[in-house]
Amino acid sequence: MKSTAQAGSVRAVVVGAVGSTQVLLEELREAPGWEVPLVLTLPPELHTRHSDIVDLAPLAQALGAGIGHAAKSNGEDVLAMVRAAAPDYVFVVGWSQIVQEEFLAIATSGTIGYHPAPLPRLRGRAAIPWTILLDEPISASSLFWIGPGADTGDILAQRFFHVAPDETAQGLYDRHMNALRGLLRTNLPLLAEGRAPREKQDERFATWAARRTPADGRIDWRADAAQIDRLVRAVGRPYPGAFSMCGASRLTVWATRPCGDGWHHHALPGQVLGFEGGTMRVMTGSGPIDVVEWESADGAAPRIHAILGARS
Repeated sequence: MKSTAQAGSVRAVVVGAVGSTQVLLEELREAPGWEVPLVLTLPPELHTRHSDIVDLAPLAQALGAGIGHAAKSNGEDVLAMVRAAAPDYVFVVGWSQIVQEEFLAIATSGTIGYHPAPLPRLRGRAAIPWTILLDEPISASSLFWIGPGADTGDILAQRFFHVAPDETAQGLYDRHMNALRGLLRTNLPLLAEGRAPREKQDERFATWAARRTPADGRIDWRADAAQIDRLVRAVGRPYPGAFSMCGASRLTVWATRPCGDGWHHHALPGQVLGFEGGTMRVMTGSGPIDVVEWESADGAAPRIHAILGARS
């Protein structure tokens, strides 16, 4: 493990709270020539903002970094902490708040962000779920120089990869973390030497992804089976999951698979057709779908012929 007390090291403040922040800190710990005086993260009472929250205190301690809590990234208390750390670079990675001009002026060499999408496509929020919901065939992890606007700054580096037709949120999340790790190993030395590239984003290809909430995971059983399967894959772990109501009990659906047995059932959308082992077969707007992983809030399985999502 490198010492953070090396003379002439490059100073980096890290702002974040999730898995991508953890990857960044791990790579900074191993990269020669870097010192991390400060890690800013969410206070414990705000951990519910992210389903993939990570306790960064152990990594901060391993880096010899102080750890601070930031409820609002542009608050005067936060700006004072960042200024006191005298950073060459600030990394804002795994953080849902936009940093403003006063914050951006602190780092002498620039402020760097990360986005799990092929910028300029899918700027904004919930990029991993939207990638699956839109059935995108290709994604990319993007490091960029933060400027005014949401994810609009010059590109530092990108790593592209194909998205499988049956990709899940967890699988895509893990692939982005691997891509980010590779990007950092290549570009942290360039940043330390002041040689990191900048390439303007092409606005002709820009799209914006809107914020999603756990409520957007509600299943509409009138949709076709492919749409429902895509939703389940998009909002599954590490996110809160797709769901439906069975009476007053919430039913979380973690995994589904196509079912070709469409001609043998006459039922309403959402109607439970039966069980085979732990698999539940449910009618959709285009035929049955198999729900292969699910859990109910009350611990009880829905009754056969119950209608999921029905208004009580």
